[in-house]
Amino acid sequence: MTQVAVGDERLNSLVEFAGRLADEARQVTNKYFRTSVAAETKPDASPVSIADRETETMIRCMIEEAYPDHGIFGEEEAPVRIDARHVWVVDPIDGTKSFLIGKPLFGTLIGLLRDGKPVAGIIDHPALDERWTGARGRATTFNGAPVLSRSCVDISQAWLTATSPAMFKDTQIDAFNRLAGACRYVRWGADCMGYGLLASGFLDVVCEATMDPHDYLAVVAVVEGAGGMVTDWTGGPLGLEGDGTVLACGDPALHKVVLKILNG
Repeated sequence: MTQVAVGDERLNSLVEFAGRLADEARQVTNKYFRTSVAAETKPDASPVSIADRETETMIRCMIEEAYPDHGIFGEEEAPVRIDARHVWVVDPIDGTKSFLIGKPLFGTLIGLLRDGKPVAGIIDHPALDERWTGARGRATTFNGAPVLSRSCVDISQAWLTATSPAMFKDTQIDAFNRLAGACRYVRWGADCMGYGLLASGFLDVVCEATMDPHDYLAVVAVVEGAGGMVTDWTGGPLGLEGDGTVLACGDPALHKVVLKILNG
């Protein structure tokens, strides 16, 4: 395992703990995957199942036992201690719709904030046995091997992905269409895997909107540790507060170009 920067040994232990959280989460999600799991509809019209709830409860219990002074911000339960120095940000099943139809691109997202800033994150795909791990001061890994995002300074050669066109509201869809028109190819439906594939150098831009913190904070360290850049659509840093927009680019130079296109 690539070590974090000297002097930050505690972060290294927290990253290892995040890996154990992801290991245990796999046991729950894979138990329910491609079974006759019933879905309920939440107030925001998104689906939720026993797999989502059981996975988050298990993760929260592990965090409470190991780090009772840490905060937790998850999708399915109320946040606790989010003013703490360390806050875990959890999406037990990112891509619940994919999960429910048997599509294996769903993932578990586990992020860690320190003083409000993302310092570690895991993108785990239980059904595929694939995991990206990132942390400040170390190279992002895919299943334990270091990965790098790729260089792409020419927007006309860029591959772009987003989860769904339905995530863009009002003028956001116009901005996205400008970007899509400037890129070489556009692909839909990657869920959180898009950020991992960007970190591994297989695509160049992930551009999304109407996202919640549990959807994106885990991906920040993964993208940045691979050499990429991730912000909101104004170029600002991502945190628990934000407008729900996310822009990730494998090449920081391309990121500047994309920001100009999105902002007209």
